[in-house]
Amino acid sequence: MHNSEIDSLRRRLARRFAEHLADEYILRDEAERRPYECDGLAAYRHLPLLVVLPGNIAEVQAVMRICHEEGVPVVARGAGTGLSGGALPLEDGVLLSLARLNRILAIDPDNCCARVQPGVRNLAISEAARPHGLYYAPDPSSQIACTIGGNIAENAGGVHCLKYGLTVNNIQALEVVTVEGERLTIGGSGLDSPGYDLLALMTGSEGMLGIVVEATVRLLPIPERAQVVMAAFDDVETAGQAVADIIAAGILPAGLEMMDNPSLRAAEDFVHAGYPVEAAAILLCEVDGDNEAVSEEIARVRQRLLDSGATEVRTAMNDEERARFWAGRKAAFPAVGRISPDYYCMDGTIPRKHLPRVLREISEMSEQFGLRAANVFHAGDGNLHPLILYDGNQPGELERAEEFGGKILELCVEVGGTITGEHGVGMEKINQMCAQFPPEELQLFHAVKAAFDPQGLLNPGKAIPTLNRCAEFGAMHVKAGDLRFPHLERF
Repeated sequence: MHNSEIDSLRRRLARRFAEHLADEYILRDEAERRPYECDGLAAYRHLPLLVVLPGNIAEVQAVMRICHEEGVPVVARGAGTGLSGGALPLEDGVLLSLARLNRILAIDPDNCCARVQPGVRNLAISEAARPHGLYYAPDPSSQIACTIGGNIAENAGGVHCLKYGLTVNNIQALEVVTVEGERLTIGGSGLDSPGYDLLALMTGSEGMLGIVVEATVRLLPIPERAQVVMAAFDDVETAGQAVADIIAAGILPAGLEMMDNPSLRAAEDFVHAGYPVEAAAILLCEVDGDNEAVSEEIARVRQRLLDSGATEVRTAMNDEERARFWAGRKAAFPAVGRISPDYYCMDGTIPRKHLPRVLREISEMSEQFGLRAANVFHAGDGNLHPLILYDGNQPGELERAEEFGGKILELCVEVGGTITGEHGVGMEKINQMCAQFPPEELQLFHAVKAAFDPQGLLNPGKAIPTLNRCAEFGAMHVKAGDLRFPHLERF
C-alpha cells in the first residue's frame, strides 16, 4: 500500500473501532504505537497500523469482526516478553493488545483450578492461589512480567517443567475468539473432552488460530518441602553428561538447570547468588515432595553428581539460600545483557544424551563466527538457551549472530531434537522449520491454519514457511553433493 492508502485505512478503522472502544484505547499516533513495534526479540521492528486495547471479550469480538470484514491482519500481543518475534506487528495490520484483560476471575481450591483472563501475569496466579496452599507450576524466567495468554501462545515452560510439564500440560479450558469474532469454548473441567484435542492444538499456536480471551489453568498443592543442590564442574561437557546420569539413575527432579561460566559469572555479578565463579559450569537440581522423600532424594542426587565428576556439591540450607540459587538462574538473561551491547537468545531442544556433543559444537561455532556464547539450559529436558553476544552497532554482527543461531537449531534437528522448546517459531526460526519438516507436513500445517483462518489474517507470515521460502532456504544452505537435509531435494 502507498502511504495515502495506509493513512486512509487507519482513519477508517479508527472510526469503526470507536463505535465499540473508548477513544483512549485506540492508539493512532506514531509515538503511541512505537512501544508496540517489537517483542523481546528487539532486533526486528515494525510499526503497526493501529493499536487497540479492548477491555472485555465483547470488544475483542468487535475488533475481530471489523478486521475480518475489512480484510486487515491482526497480531495479538500480551506483555511483549516473547523472544521469537511472534508478536511482531505488521505495518498494514492491527496490533491487538490484551493487557487490559488482566483479572483473575476465580480461584477454585476444591477443583484445583483457576479461571483467568489472558493479561494476568504468570506469577500473579501463584500469588493468588498461595493462601489456598496451591500454585501454578509453569514458571518461565520472565514470570514476573509475562502473561498467561502469551504463555499459551508459545507453550511456555520454565525451570520446573521437567517434572510438571509445559503450559499445555497445565491448561484445562480456553475461551477463544475466532477470526470472524465468534466465541468458542475449548476443553472443559474434566480430564478429557469429546472430539478432537483442540486444546493442545491451540496451545502453542502463536495466535495464528484464534485469540485466547480466558483460560482455566490447573493448580497444584504446594510441596511440603523443596530443596536444591548446586554442583560445580571444571568441564562443560562433564556437566552435560551429569544431566544424563541423573535421569538415567531414575531420579526425576522438579528442576534441573545448567549454566556455563559466562552466564553464571554474569548472574553472580548481578544477583550475588553465591555461585562459584571459577567453575566451567554449574547444575542446579531441585527435588520436592514430603520431608522424608526429599531427604532421601537429595542424598541420591548429591552422590550421583559426585560420581559424575562434580568438583563441588552444595545443598541449600534454607529457603532463603534456595531462592538465591534460583534467582541467579532466573536473572541469567538480563544479567548477560549487562556484559554485551546485544544478545540473540536461541531456543532448541535435544535428546539429553547429546548434550556433551552439542555443547562442544556450539563452542566450535563460537570460534568460527567470532562471537561469544553464554549457555543457559533447561538441561533436564534438553531445552537449550544459548545466548549469542553481539554488537548491533557493528556492521555484519547481527547477521553473523543470526547465522550462528540458525546453525545451532539445525544441529538440534540433526541430533534428533527440535528447533524450539518453549519460545515458539515466530519470525526468528521460520527458515529452520524447513530443516525440520518435509513439504508434506508443512502443507498439513497450512491446511490446519486455513481451517481456522481461511483469509490468513491472524498473525500472518509467522511460524509456518511457504514451500517457496523453503526452496530458497535449501538453495542457500545446501551444497551440491553435501545434502544435509535430504527432503529439501523435493522442492
